[in-house]
Amino acid sequence: MSNIHEECGVFGVYSRDGLDVASLCYYGLYALQHRGQESSGIAVNDDGVIHCIKGAGLVNEIFNKDVLAGMGRGQMAVAHVRYGTVGNDRRLNAQPLVVNHVKGRMALAHNGALTNAGELREQFEMHGSIFHTTSDTEVIPYAITRERLTSSSIEEAISRAMNALKGAYSLIVMSPSKLIAVRDPHGFRPLCIGELENSVIFASESCALDAIGARFVRDVEPGEIVIVDKDGMRSDRTHVGAAQKSTCVFEYIYFARPDSVIDGSSVHVARARAGAFLALEHPVQADVVVGVPDSGLDAALGFARQSGIPYGIGFIKSKYIARTFIEPVQADREKLVRIKLNPVSATVRGKRVVLVDDSIVRGTTSARIVGLLREAGATEVHMRSSAPAFKNPCYFGTDIDSRDKLIACQYTEEEIRTMLGADSLGYLSCDSAKLLADNSHGFCTACFDGNYPETPPTSCGKSKYERRISEAEA
Repeated sequence: MSNIHEECGVFGVYSRDGLDVASLCYYGLYALQHRGQESSGIAVNDDGVIHCIKGAGLVNEIFNKDVLAGMGRGQMAVAHVRYGTVGNDRRLNAQPLVVNHVKGRMALAHNGALTNAGELREQFEMHGSIFHTTSDTEVIPYAITRERLTSSSIEEAISRAMNALKGAYSLIVMSPSKLIAVRDPHGFRPLCIGELENSVIFASESCALDAIGARFVRDVEPGEIVIVDKDGMRSDRTHVGAAQKSTCVFEYIYFARPDSVIDGSSVHVARARAGAFLALEHPVQADVVVGVPDSGLDAALGFARQSGIPYGIGFIKSKYIARTFIEPVQADREKLVRIKLNPVSATVRGKRVVLVDDSIVRGTTSARIVGLLREAGATEVHMRSSAPAFKNPCYFGTDIDSRDKLIACQYTEEEIRTMLGADSLGYLSCDSAKLLADNSHGFCTACFDGNYPETPPTSCGKSKYERRISEAEA
C-alpha cells in the first residue's frame, strides 16, 4: 500500500531424482510473487539445452500445465519474478537472461541493483558488446562471460567478475552442468538453500522452500558462491568477509513474507518487535489497534501486545487485486485503495484508533486510508509507521524515490500529520529499526539515515541515474 517496489525474487532447482523442475519453479515463484508482479520466467536445462519461457505478467498468466509440460523435465532450472527498478519495459527486461557464448550457454536470474551498471555497460559497449535490454542486470552475464574466456570454470569466472560488480546482487546462475548461487559481499538481498529428497533448491526466501515441501538448510552467506553439480554441493568463500554485512532492513519491515526466515531471524517476529518499539516510543490513549494489510498486521499485533490496547481487524483486503503500486498512474492507485481495502466499521466506529502501516513514502495512499477510517466512524486516528521516515533514495534494489518525491524530505512531521488527516503521527526510530532481527547487526538503513554501506552514484540523482541506464541504448 505504500507504493514501494522490490526488484525481484529468484528460485532454482538442481534435481538428482528426476523431479519435474519446471513445476517446482512454478510453485516456488508463486510463493515469491509478492517480490515481483511485473514479469515471470523459467529456464530449464535439458541435457545442456536451455529452454526459456518468460513474459510480462503474473506467474499464472505466463505458465499453465501445457506450457510447463512443453519445457521438458530437465535436470536443472532457474526462475524469476520481477518488478524492475531500472529498465521499464516489462517484456524486454523479463528474466532469466539466457546468454550464448564460446564456452557454452548460461541462464541467470538477479535480485538487486548494481550501482556501477552504467559504467560497466559503457565499458562493454566500447569493446563491441550489444545490449538487448534496458536493465542493469544484463551487465552481469557480460562480466561473467568476459572472465570465463580465461577461467578454468564458471565458478572461477563468477568469482573474478565479482571484483567488478558493485551494489546488490543475489544471483542464481545455470550453466550446462552446474547450478550456482551467489550473494554479494554486503548481503543486501536474501538468498537461501534447501533440500528436497536428494535435490538442492535455491530461493530468495524460505517461504518458497516451504511451498514445495523442501527442508531449509541455511542461508547463502554474504560474498559466498555455492556450486551444485553431479559431484555434490561445495562453496567458494573467497569474497566472504570482504565487506561489512548490510542486509536491507526493509526486507524485515515490508518486502519478505512474514512466514519467511532471513539470516536466522523470523520476519513475523521482527515486525511484531517493530510494533512493540512503536508502542514504547509513541504511546497513545486509544481503544483499538488496527493494521494495514498485509505487512502492517504483524506490527499492529506487536503494538497491541506491548501497549495493552486491544487488537482489531480494521480492514478487509480483496484477494483479487494486485498491489496498488502496479498501477503506473498515481490517480489510478488512489482509486484502487477503496476497492482493495474496506474498513470494518464495527471495529472502529466511535473509537480512538491506532493505525499501523509499514511505511509512509509519498503520503497520498496513507491519507486515503485515514480517510476511510474517518468515514467508517473512527473518532480519532493515530498513525504509526513501523519504518523510520524515508529521507534518502535507495540504490540497492528498492524503488525508493529521489529526495524530491519523499514526503519526509519536503515537510515537517507536524505538516505530514496534517496532510494525512491524523490526530497524531509516529515513526519507528532508526535505532530501533536496527534491533528488529535476532541477528540485529549488519543492516543497511541508508534510506533512513543516509549511511550508505557502499558509495552510491554521485554524478546525478536517482531518477536521472536510473533513466540514464534505461535509455543507454537510445
